[in-house]
Amino acid sequence: MRQILCYSLVSSLLKSTMRSHTYIDSLGSARMMAQVLDGKSLAKDIKDELKLKIQEWVNRGHRAPSLKCIIVGDDPASHTYVKNKVEAAKYVGIDAETIKYEDTLTEAELINAIKELNADENVDGILVQLPVPETMDERKVCNTVAPKKDVDGFHIINVGQLCLDMPTIVPATALAVIEMLKRFKIETFGRNAVVVGRSKNVGMPIAMMLHSDKRHDSGLGMDATVTICHRYTPKEQLESFCRNADIIVTATGIPSLIKADMVKPGATVIDVGITRITDEQGKTKLVGDVDYDEVRKVAGALTPVPGGVGPMTVAMLMHNTFQAAQRLRDTTTN
Repeated sequence: MRQILCYSLVSSLLKSTMRSHTYIDSLGSARMMAQVLDGKSLAKDIKDELKLKIQEWVNRGHRAPSLKCIIVGDDPASHTYVKNKVEAAKYVGIDAETIKYEDTLTEAELINAIKELNADENVDGILVQLPVPETMDERKVCNTVAPKKDVDGFHIINVGQLCLDMPTIVPATALAVIEMLKRFKIETFGRNAVVVGRSKNVGMPIAMMLHSDKRHDSGLGMDATVTICHRYTPKEQLESFCRNADIIVTATGIPSLIKADMVKPGATVIDVGITRITDEQGKTKLVGDVDYDEVRKVAGALTPVPGGVGPMTVAMLMHNTFQAAQRLRDTTTN
């Protein structure tokens, strides 16, 4: 029965989240526009799946998974992100709490607070909302979180295990990209993929999973041939690499970096970038790295911004929290 339900969810998901339309080109010919990979709808389906799994988990006598979200300072964007994460957690049945500190908190005080949560057996997941104040060493803070509770997947042990194709907690945004490729049935085996951006929390883990061998223990490998580009890649080379790519994943935060003439017809474009800009009317809006309106006329599939990778990142964070709870249970019972 569960398999039938899952198949039904996936079937309805693909119908509702992959949308395509036609447009008339400059020569008067009707052409199909790229399918829009709707991350918002997909994230909703994944959260509904998790909600069922967590309810079953609780019904078997386990306590609800517990997530602690630490935020330091008053950055409005960070507070919005944490609010969204806590709301999603509560929706799926995770006991989530936000722990707020003023930006006068010292690095030593933050580290001590994290260590207390590490030692608390009733806490399954810990995340520290980035960025932390400039007075703190971000890497040191991330490495203080116990690897088994590191639902962001930023600890050096989790990063190392990912690079070795071992089962681990994967950074949520990177996992969101891979999950979207899988759920929307985008073929990656033997395909050329370009990752634009080399951040250690996004670009690097995406590239690692895209090129990895699916036969390895993690099961996350996508068997693509991957090229990594970054801010020092010459413009003409970036354009050349992208034109040869079957899949482009861009995560730079540079609006309209990826133009239509850089995209191979029919390619899949995953836009991880998100930047708040002011338009000609003086209104603020969120945009990605991709010149969306023009690229959509060339690509075969494309994620929107907002409504693409962003909602999926939150859903994958919930996945990571439940995964951490399950693994901690296995550790304490064995």
